[in-house]
Amino acid sequence: MLNNRIKILFALLLLQTGIVLQAQGNLPYRDEKFFHFGFSLGTNFMDLGIVSTPDDSVNVSYLKPGFSVGIITDLRLNRYLNLRFTPTLNIGERDLVYSFSGKGDTITIPSIPICIPVYLKYSAERYGNFRPYLIGGGGMYIDLGQNKEKPVYLRTVDFYSEFGVGCDIYFSFFKLAPELKFAIGYNDLFVPLSLRNGGQVSPADERFSNAITKLTSRMLTLTFNFE
Repeated sequence: MLNNRIKILFALLLLQTGIVLQAQGNLPYRDEKFFHFGFSLGTNFMDLGIVSTPDDSVNVSYLKPGFSVGIITDLRLNRYLNLRFTPTLNIGERDLVYSFSGKGDTITIPSIPICIPVYLKYSAERYGNFRPYLIGGGGMYIDLGQNKEKPVYLRTVDFYSEFGVGCDIYFSFFKLAPELKFAIGYNDLFVPLSLRNGGQVSPADERFSNAITKLTSRMLTLTFNFE
C-alpha cells in the first residue's frame, strides 16, 4: 500500500512539473545562464548628416540596404539586466546627390565598418515564449572601405551611441531575437582635400569634396540574433 502511494505521489509530482514547464514555455531556464554566446545576421541602412557650403546642396538620395553579421557575447547581471559585447561587420554604401547650377550629380561612398560596441540590455518579464527588451550603449567603429582617391573621403574611426528595441522569442532549441537599433556618430568624418595624406583626385571631381564642410554618420540596423 505504501509503495502504491509513493508511486502515485511521484506521478503527481511529475505531472505538476510538466504543467509548470508547459506554462513557462520553451527553454524555461535559458535566461539563467551567467554567460553565453550567439551570432547575428541582418541588414543595415547607412546615412549621413551633411553640412554643405552655402552655394551648394548635397543630400543622401535614399537609404540603401546593406549586410551585417556579428558575434554575441552576453553576461547576465541580474534578472532584468545583461551586459553585451557584439562586434559586427557591416557592408553598405551611401549615394550623395549634388545640385550644381540646377544639375544633379551622384557619387557613391562605399563603407565596410567594423563596429565594436558594448550594450546594456534591459528585459521585461517573460510572457510565454516572448520577452521584449530595450537596449542601449555605444562604441567605436573602424571603416575598412575608404579610399583616398575617391571624390569624398571619410575618416576611418568614429565613436557612436546606439539604442533600440527587440524581443526574445523562445523556440525548442534556441532563442531568436529580432532587434532594431539606431546609431548616431559623434565625430566629423569628412576629410577636406587639403588634409588628405596621399591619394589623387581628378580636378573634375574636386568639386564633390569642396561642396561639403561636415559629415556625421548615422545608421539604422535590423538584425536577427540567434542565441
